[in-house]
Amino acid sequence: QVQVVESGGGLVQAGGSLRLSCTASGLTFDDYAMGWFRQGPGKEREGVAAIDADGSTTYASSVKGRFTVSQDKDKKTVYLHMNSLKPEDSATYYCAVDFRSGYPYVARYTGGYCGQLDTLDAWGQGTLVTVSP
Repeated sequence: QVQVVESGGGLVQAGGSLRLSCTASGLTFDDYAMGWFRQGPGKEREGVAAIDADGSTTYASSVKGRFTVSQDKDKKTVYLHMNSLKPEDSATYYCAVDFRSGYPYVARYTGGYCGQLDTLDAWGQGTLVTVSP
């Protein structure tokens, strides 16, 4: 069974940086996609960044140029490097992994799609990011 654990959240001033980590234990193969999502109070969960099995990345327009997603396949870990943080970036950040192929099941969420979140194969519990003005 795959377990997903995020870490790295915290309190940072506007303009600062944070690096989130997401490790998926129990993975026995390399063909999977991972994505970062966030959910602020009273808001829907939205896709932030995704990285597919081939290493291609996609970003939500709100974070493009400020956030970077990277991965260490050996460690089954994905990172979200967040720079120039804004108060509106404050949210609980979640990581998800998906094993299906042939379609950008995770990447589609960075384009504004927000349905069928429960169809992604595994989710972490989230890590809180708070950006103060």
